Amino acid sequence: MPRYEFRCRTCDSTFEVSRPMAESSAPASCPVGHEDTTKLLSAVAVGGSAGAAPAPSGGGGGGGCCGGGCCG
Repeated sequence: MPRYEFRCRTCDSTFEVSRPMAESSAPASCPVGHEDTTKLLSAVAVGGSAGAAPAPSGGGGGGGCCGGGCCG
C-alpha cells in the first residue's frame, strides 16, 4: 500500500499515512490530532539496484518524435 507524507501546519511535524491510491488526496490528521495538514510532494526511486550496470550511452532510448524513428 502506498505511503503519503504530510506536514502539520499547526505543530510543523511531518508524518506518513498508508492508504490506497484511490484515497491519496483525502485529508489526514496529524498524530497529535490537528486537522490543518498538507500533503507533501515525495520523490520516488523506481527500479535498478546499487550494483546495476549503467545504461549504454550514445543513442536510442525511445520517446519523442526523433527517439521513435519518425524523423526521416
